[in-house]
Amino acid sequence: VESEGPVESPGCPVSSGCLEPPGKGRAGQAQGLRTGDSPAPLQSGSHRGLRVRSLVEPPRLALGSDPEDEPEGGPGALRRGLRSTSYRRAVVSGVDLDGSNNCKKKNRMSQPILKAVVEDKEKFSSLGRIKKMLKGQGTFDGEENAVLYQNYKEKALDIDSDEESEPQEQKLDDKVVFHYKPLRSTWSQLSVVKKNGLSEAISQEERKRQEAIFEVISSEHSYLLSLEILIRMFKNSRELSLTMTKTESHHLFSNITDVYEASKKFFEELEARHQSSIFIDDISDIVARHAGSTFDPYVKYCTNEVYQQRTLQRLLATNPAFKEVLSRIESHEDCRNLPMISFLILPMQRVTRLPLLMDTICQKTPKDSAKYENCKQALKEVSKLVRLCNEGARKMERTEMMYTINSQLEFKIKPFPLVSSSRWLLKRGELMAYVEDTGLFSKRTSKQQVYFFLFNDVLIITKKKSEESYNVTEYSLREQLLVVPCDGEDPCSSPGKNTAGMLHSGRNSACHLFRLVLLSNHAGDRVEMLLGAETLSDRARWITALGQDSDGHHTDRTTLAQVEIIRTYTAKQADELSLQVADVVLLYQKVNDGWYEGERLRDGQRGWFPSECAKEITCRATLDKNMERMGRLLGLETNV
Repeated sequence: VESEGPVESPGCPVSSGCLEPPGKGRAGQAQGLRTGDSPAPLQSGSHRGLRVRSLVEPPRLALGSDPEDEPEGGPGALRRGLRSTSYRRAVVSGVDLDGSNNCKKKNRMSQPILKAVVEDKEKFSSLGRIKKMLKGQGTFDGEENAVLYQNYKEKALDIDSDEESEPQEQKLDDKVVFHYKPLRSTWSQLSVVKKNGLSEAISQEERKRQEAIFEVISSEHSYLLSLEILIRMFKNSRELSLTMTKTESHHLFSNITDVYEASKKFFEELEARHQSSIFIDDISDIVARHAGSTFDPYVKYCTNEVYQQRTLQRLLATNPAFKEVLSRIESHEDCRNLPMISFLILPMQRVTRLPLLMDTICQKTPKDSAKYENCKQALKEVSKLVRLCNEGARKMERTEMMYTINSQLEFKIKPFPLVSSSRWLLKRGELMAYVEDTGLFSKRTSKQQVYFFLFNDVLIITKKKSEESYNVTEYSLREQLLVVPCDGEDPCSSPGKNTAGMLHSGRNSACHLFRLVLLSNHAGDRVEMLLGAETLSDRARWITALGQDSDGHHTDRTTLAQVEIIRTYTAKQADELSLQVADVVLLYQKVNDGWYEGERLRDGQRGWFPSECAKEITCRATLDKNMERMGRLLGLETNV
């Protein structure tokens, strides 16, 4: 296996600027926005009809070029100075559409021109009549705030998404200042829906289905806004690009421009479907088509994630100029006090949420209809896309990790080739080994620091020479390992006359004990080790990893507790689980010092995470619904 560089992007050169440059910033969680300006009135005395227009500027706008001025007069046009605020400001934020002729119009957003809605006073007698009346209505109202995707919590992912409730304010880190509550419309809140009394004229289940469909469209718009800010404020910042090499810039931003273009095509098609009729029969065909082809750039972007993370960490640690410019850009008002990393990870977050959004639409679609089968096919396509993204990211990360570890190990015993495409790291870390030395007149127990590298097929035991150098003293196949927790926490129960006193003296460092038996080591010998971990959770994690948890695969998931993630967590070790807000996790272990081991519902991945990131789900109906969803998602993924 040869080490590969990042996947090349066929998009525009890394150094080329496509959007307008920079501003300033600070790390933090997602922030909300102020309510937008009130819509400007139409020109008095005008009898012109309003025409539907895309919420997203043509490609030239997304790339930052100057748009052509639209005529002030003519049917279907609104005067530029009287346009209302709307979703539109999100995607073209910061672009001056009017040049320098009128300084009052500087940075003003081009707004969508909506078709006039004629209010129908009569009650709708049937669903068919409703569709006929609403065909050709506008998509959005122009009352919607531009909410960044970091702030956007899809109701479809909320455990209480079926309830009539306002969006809950997201729990944030203490260091983050939350200025404004994010506001966004639901389908039922759209003016055209309210004016025609559509919410009351259809069944509750159909209303929930329309809300779920609208969720895909509105969340894609919010996501597109965040991508535009990433490209305009960070990627195309000349000031930031001057602080790093073209290679570093490519590693950092990869093919994000291609990802943006794919998202824009997807949104434009969704928007066109909604503009043709505010009551949408289906969007499954659009989702399936784009997931199967247009979204290929997502796989490449996610595959390069390991280079992206490493490059950013290195630049922040070793490049003061980069760090200073980045901080200034992050503090710019357009970035809403969000760090660049929160923008960089959005494509992976978005692609993993799509199956959950489509599954919600499936739940609300009658199972005996053709639309249900179409929705299942779309769900299958997005599940396949997520699997490809996850596999790409894991493969690249594992390969890089294996080469790095291999360069750090020095075998003091018979060596073997470590790097293999079928081998990856499960857990690494330092433990205390308690060794009995037998003398002429007594037994004495000594302490030794050991450093373990546990792979999926072999355990390598080393002694640490430095931060990046280890001497290999022992290794054993993973199938030859037997791990046993010590009963109780009383070190006096450990063997050896002098063990108790010695262990008591080290109680604050590594007194959480367990035994490890190597049934056959590199020399074919049986070796028993008494090991100590610093914390209860560290001991539990080593026991779980070393013991392979063979019973876990046979656990009845319906008996497990479930938690909803209320705070994003990024894995810091190989055995940890990265989580997004609104993820649902099934719990296998709870450790008293604040760590949980669980299985992520959306893809079946298992790992550890801090308990402070989660809250327990107690509603029986929600628990059952989550298990049904997990069955659908994992069942589809295994059949892709």
